[in-house]
Amino acid sequence: MTGPSVGFVGLGNMGGALAANVAATGVDLVVHDAAGPARAPEGTTFVEDVAAVARAAEVVVLSLPDGTVSEKVTAQLADAADRRVTLVIDTSTIGVSAAGRITELLAARGIGHVDAPVSGGVAGARARTLTVMYAGTDEACARAEPVLAALTDRRRRVGDRPGLAQALKLANNFLAAVALAATSEAVAFGTAAGLDMATMLDVLNSASGQNNATAEKFPRQVLTENYAAGFTNTLMAKDLRLYLGEVRELDGPLSMGTVTSSLWEAFADAEPGVDFTRIYPFVRGD
Repeated sequence: MTGPSVGFVGLGNMGGALAANVAATGVDLVVHDAAGPARAPEGTTFVEDVAAVARAAEVVVLSLPDGTVSEKVTAQLADAADRRVTLVIDTSTIGVSAAGRITELLAARGIGHVDAPVSGGVAGARARTLTVMYAGTDEACARAEPVLAALTDRRRRVGDRPGLAQALKLANNFLAAVALAATSEAVAFGTAAGLDMATMLDVLNSASGQNNATAEKFPRQVLTENYAAGFTNTLMAKDLRLYLGEVRELDGPLSMGTVTSSLWEAFADAEPGVDFTRIYPFVRGD
């Protein structure tokens, strides 16, 4: 990749995979993670703090656990002495309100902002098949495009202001949470009645009940008992709380949202930090 110097903050399951994709293009990538250098991808340069990233890179990509952390890191980037950063691309799922606050903070310091959450899991990141949905001004998005192209082959601009991509990501994760929970209940019922899980999934995937959980999560993670999709139940519960909060702000419908969020909160409270595909044994009562 040719173009601006790039930095990356947040090297967790998703961030590490995305940073590795950027590094694979040959760009000199400066990275930082609060946990230290152990997760820095090969070919990257680890620096000790966020301010050092701001001084080294014109474009900084974030992959962080929540809006509170994103806002803190963004402020550190913006306030760094002798900073070079002029554009922040945030791939985190942080909600519409947090994205708006970050845009205002950065704009006050002359820094652009592109809201760019991702969907498709860690495996999708490694395979470059995950989807980036992004929003921002024409200028900011044009500058971000070479970096987004380094992250994945699937990108879609969804609006002209940061926050719109967050709204779409929260809607997506709500649907994913419903599908995984509902599929867990349906498969638990079917197997208790005497059906074979693999047979159930084969038929469901050629019938009207097909969804991402029946087509991807159950065959790859539940049927195999891998339970290693790379996304935790605590993060899903967090995303659903964000979804509920944003819907309430708009006085929207929440009948399904409330029930779904309650189930995921109970799961996260009972088994905090486990892979979210383990909702199947939780629902089944194992």
